[in-house]
Amino acid sequence: MINENLVSVVMSVYNSERTIKMSIESILNQTYKDIELIIIEDGSSDNTPFICKEYEKEHENVFVYPNNKNIGLTKSLNIGIKKSKGKFIARQDADDFSELHRIKTQIEIMTSDNLDAVSSRARVINSKKVIPNYSYYLPLRYLVKIKNPFIHGTLLIKRNIIDEAGLYNEKFYYSQDYKLMYDLVLRKHKIKIIKEPLYNLNMTNNISNINSQEQKYYADCVKKNIEPK
Repeated sequence: MINENLVSVVMSVYNSERTIKMSIESILNQTYKDIELIIIEDGSSDNTPFICKEYEKEHENVFVYPNNKNIGLTKSLNIGIKKSKGKFIARQDADDFSELHRIKTQIEIMTSDNLDAVSSRARVINSKKVIPNYSYYLPLRYLVKIKNPFIHGTLLIKRNIIDEAGLYNEKFYYSQDYKLMYDLVLRKHKIKIIKEPLYNLNMTNNISNINSQEQKYYADCVKKNIEPK
């Protein structure tokens, strides 16, 4: 049964023992209190599973689901969404942390503007940089054909919208977020990027940097509107 006010924050974690506590705490301490945190533990070999299980024991709104082996972000997120009970789905990455008013601000803007999804800008951790920094006056339907204008971890989306989209396309091992948002924008769903940075992004372990060639291949597939081989 779907809870009309509940925000389900879905997080896939893998070998994140150094950052996972900071990330989880930023969700548990949100000013918006009607939240559940769904953690998909994706076969970590470090202390991440133990840390997550400790939070599950201590908090009734934290739920940890371990994968039998590492299956990647896309499939893990889909598992998390299927396990969730909220009317709204939010994203959070294990290396990053949210501002404590993030969810409250996003819910208020989504409600007042009658949006289907909302994201925000982000501060780069250990830097003064705020991203993205391109023009917000260019319509999203043009931006998505050039590059991904969305920071995945900042996403808040209505559950029925992502359900209707068929969740994340599991053929996209990377750029699954770009593919989802590209399709939603071109289907003319109401989406907004909040100018205020509500999220703090760790670029050190960002997959766009670590696996740049693979990331580029999948991103190019999105731009060309083709399925990866």
